[in-house]
Amino acid sequence: VQLVESGGGLVQPGGSLRLSCAASGFTFSFYFMSWYRKAPGKERELVASISRAGGSTNYAESVKGRFTISRDNAKNTMYLQMNSLKLEDTAVYYCNARGPMDYWGQGTQVTVSS
Repeated sequence: VQLVESGGGLVQPGGSLRLSCAASGFTFSFYFMSWYRKAPGKERELVASISRAGGSTNYAESVKGRFTISRDNAKNTMYLQMNSLKLEDTAVYYCNARGPMDYWGQGTQVTVSS
């Protein structure tokens, strides 16, 4: 079982990034998927989540209107489109699969800095 995040990097405030989470080793469509983030000195925060078929999404108040979560069950991949990035979005972003089991990726660093 693997969850592999990619797409992180260094971006200026106001910029955009698209994170991907590639899943393997389990039936992706059976799992509720989420993005979390962990900034230094802060608690882990739920950023966004998406239902198994992708018809229902939820967002943290801090990212509403700026981030969009999506999934492609045919590609076993989840995405997080992040626009209008702010300094406070700097964190390690993790994908999570919740279903019969609970799986986590290794994380990808997002740094927003001028």
